[in-house]
Amino acid sequence: MPYLIDGNNLMWRGQTRRELLDELAQFAAAKKARVAVAFDGAPEANFPDNSTFKSVKIYYHERGSNADARIKSLVESSKERQTLFVVTSDRALADFIRRTGAKVINCRDFRQKMENLPPEKKQTASEVVKPEEMKEWL
Repeated sequence: MPYLIDGNNLMWRGQTRRELLDELAQFAAAKKARVAVAFDGAPEANFPDNSTFKSVKIYYHERGSNADARIKSLVESSKERQTLFVVTSDRALADFIRRTGAKVINCRDFRQKMENLPPEKKQTASEVVKPEEMKEWL
């Protein structure tokens, strides 16, 4: 079951895109789900448009537009609308998504899903990088 995330809606105050991407990657791995995220703002050099970070597909708004418009476009072109979940707290976007046949999860409820992953499904940085690889990574 695929998830499309309104990235700027889901980020905590002060949270970086990278931190959110890490959380989404853990969720995707735990749920064995496909996850994509759309951000407002300029693409980052390390995470360009249409790139993938730990299995999470990354999108940005198109020139002269915003992430909501990109999400609408992605939903409209999706062949999986009946099983697609869009995560947003934007009312207008949520109304549009529902009219397409896709499902909406508000950000608060989705954060709860991420926080309620069983502890063995959550990874810490020390689990991602093995101790013998730490020196190389540093």
